[in-house]
Formats: sequence, C-alpha cells, structure tokens
Amino acid sequence: MSAPAKTLYPASKKERSKIAIIGAGAVGATLAYACVIAGHASEVVLYDINKAKVEAEALDIAHGIQFTPMSSVSGSDDIEICRDADVVVITAGAKQKPGQTRLELAGATVGLMEKIIPSVLEVAPNAIYILVTNPVDVVTYVSQKISGLPFNQMFGSGTVLDTARLRWLVSKETGVAVQNIHAYVAGEHGDSEVPLWSCAEIGNVPLRHWGPTLSGGLFDNELRERIREDVVQSAYRIIEGKGATNYAVGLAVTRIIGAVLRDEQRVLTISTRLEDWEGISDVCMAAPTIVGRQGAGRVLTPPLTLAERDGLTESAQRLRQAARDLGY
Repeated sequence: MSAPAKTLYPASKKERSKIAIIGAGAVGATLAYACVIAGHASEVVLYDINKAKVEAEALDIAHGIQFTPMSSVSGSDDIEICRDADVVVITAGAKQKPGQTRLELAGATVGLMEKIIPSVLEVAPNAIYILVTNPVDVVTYVSQKISGLPFNQMFGSGTVLDTARLRWLVSKETGVAVQNIHAYVAGEHGDSEVPLWSCAEIGNVPLRHWGPTLSGGLFDNELRERIREDVVQSAYRIIEGKGATNYAVGLAVTRIIGAVLRDEQRVLTISTRLEDWEGISDVCMAAPTIVGRQGAGRVLTPPLTLAERDGLTESAQRLRQAARDLGY
C-alpha cells in the first residue's frame, strides 16, 4: 500500500482561541463586533438569556465576517456555548438610568452575578475573567468572592475607559495625538476616581512643564479640575443623550482582551484586588497594572502627591463600604 500523499497545505498547529461574552446588550454586542474587527480570537461567542436577541446580534455580526480577520461568531441562550473559552467577559447587569450613579446599581447586579458566575465557571474554569458590569469595582470584588479564583484570573475593566477619556481631553487641549498622552485615572470607575496628574506626561515632557495650551492657558489646578469633572460626567451625559455607553467601552475592553491573548505585558488601569498598595488593601479598584496571558500581573506604584494618595484612600473606603453593605 502506498503512503498517503502529503498535502501542500498542512493544517495549522496553532491552537484556536475563544472569547465568550456574557450579555448581548449594547455593551456586549458592541464588544463582540469590536473583537471580530480586531481579530484577537478565532471564535467569538455571545451568551444571553434572551434567545432571539442574542442569536440576532451574533447573526448580524457574522454576516460581516468576510470583511474582517477570519473568525466565527455565534450566539445562544445555552451557557454551553462558553465552554473552554480562553477569555470570558461579563457585561450583563442592571441598566444604568439617567442620573443614577454606578454604586446605586450594585444590589441588583450583585444578585445577578451570584447566578452567572457559578454557571459559567462550570464550562470555562480556566478562562481569564474580565468584569465590565457596573459598578465594576464592587462587582469584581464580589465575583472574586463568589468564584474563589486567584486575583490574577479575574479582574475588572477598571478605569481603562476613564484613562482614554482623560487622554482625549488632554489631547484636545494641546493638539498632540492622543497616543502620545501618557496619563492615568486610578481608583473607582466612578465619581471618586483620581487622575494621577503628578506622573502625567506628553511624550517625555511632564504635564506641569508643558507650557501654554491651545487656548493660551496652563495646566493649572483649575484646568485639571475641569478635565477631571468632564471625565467623571462623560458617562452621565452619554446615557442621558442615548441611553447607554457602548462604543468606547467596547474598544477599551477589546484592548484588554488583546493584551491577554497576545501576552502583551501592557500597562492598563484594570480593577484588581489590591493588597498593601499605597496602604490600600482588601478592595478592588483601578491602578496601573501589567496585563498578559496570565491575566493581571504586577501593580505599578507611580509617584503620587499626598492629595492623590488621600483621594485614592477615600475612593477605596467608598468601594469597601459598598461591598460590606451588600454582605461581602
């Protein structure tokens, strides 16, 4: 018997990668769309209890696969679709209403996590888990308690979006490309978040040494406070105008997923369980953190002013109390 002919195109030995998104609402569907365009994984799946909605969202995206990096998209109301996912992103939760703070969402959302986390862990125990549902810091803390997963394996999207908003606003003031703005927002993803102005740079130039802005002013305390307020109020304005934020957060979380699946070791302000970081412990909140294939890595400690450290301590106390009020 002759030996089998060798194929000119042997099957690739590269392992397939899979992203599972829990929740097919505005954020979940937009995130799936962004992931397909980015081409971070060979398979993207959507899970939602609304069968008609999740199947329709997945089908709509799948019809555009021809125009994206090669991948597959599917949706189901059966949690089995998430089996063996490399990354699980949880976007399902109570919808934030106009004027409602993120912390006011906590009760209803935590009850939902108590149902979702155990079921998805059964089918994807080894995945890296990214929490996006608001209030993301409290939800991340509670979800870790529910799951028992190590801190690196489950973390929140934190202030990655807030950091992007801050950099965009600084870019508008200076005319410099946003990619060259290096500044971070830490603490709560919410009203008590803290821009880390003391370590902000444009290129290698500290922001305090930048000089006049496009309007002729300086980055003084008044301008910094106005920018901080704009960052905090951004979500409220968008929700009031169109009902939800979805585009920028979809792109922000796609960046986090890419850092994990491509083992980029990228510094991102994700929300992790902090232990003795600037004197802060036993709380999940955002800080500059190295992100790679193992999830959340080293938490960096940038130089801070006393006012920034006090603001972060106050933010941590606020989040810790919110978790305690929910019994965690």
